Amino acid sequence: MQILKLGLPKGSLQETTFELFRKAGIRIYPSERSYFPACDDEELKIVLVRAQEIARYVEQGVFDCGLTGYDWIYETNAKVKEIGELIYAKSGLRAVRWVLAVPQNSSIRSVKDLQGKRIATEAVNLVKKYLTKNRVRAEVEFSWGATEAKVPDLADAIVEITETGASLKANNLRIIEDVMVSTPRLIANRKSWVNPWKRKKMENLYILLKGALNAEGMVGLKMNLQEKNLAKIMAFLPSLKRPTVSRLTLPGWIAVEVILEEKEVKRIIPKLKEAGAEGIIEYPLNKVIY
Repeated sequence: MQILKLGLPKGSLQETTFELFRKAGIRIYPSERSYFPACDDEELKIVLVRAQEIARYVEQGVFDCGLTGYDWIYETNAKVKEIGELIYAKSGLRAVRWVLAVPQNSSIRSVKDLQGKRIATEAVNLVKKYLTKNRVRAEVEFSWGATEAKVPDLADAIVEITETGASLKANNLRIIEDVMVSTPRLIANRKSWVNPWKRKKMENLYILLKGALNAEGMVGLKMNLQEKNLAKIMAFLPSLKRPTVSRLTLPGWIAVEVILEEKEVKRIIPKLKEAGAEGIIEYPLNKVIY
């Protein structure tokens, strides 16, 4: 049997990633002390490592493919094949931001004010490239953690990753500007990508994961109604394309099926009822493939 070696992020993204795989139809069974979780797809060998390391391991061929943020691909200068983007984070379907931040009372107002200053960050290369782009010379030092606590005593500014900015605000820090916006990417080792079986396996994996993300916040609705009322509900019924319509055995009656955003359902169902729809069923979706 052929095996695809897959690196997945351990840490803050782990739980969200496992749930994404579950919705894609792949169940991962983690063990508290193991970096090698079991999986119900026997063609996959999964290894959990820090997201910061995955791109380098994929480049070296330790993994055939991996899931990590664009920020860490950029930070490590890894030469990999990017299969596709998957927009999600620890707490929602959003990108994360690397931001330049300083204490609220700091005199630093822009990147230009960092000339000769000290910056603490976990993404040293990312920040150095950012400073070079802005023609600023400053000292960049690696932060092993608790970066928000480094200013003002140990650094003049920090570059830190955030989803909402709430943690920075809670630590009395002010965001000056975004350094990078990053999203997870499914990436492949370049040699593995030219292997026909591995390439097809990776492409199929991306289709399933992307479909699971597409289905987030979406539901399906089924209903029966008299055919004469179809035009009435079409005036307000949203759909990815057009509703699926099929005839019932009862003359003059049809079944209609549609996919829509879950947040719209509470507004749509009463209107459907008023327009003569019956037997309305709402059901969850695991995957939506465009």
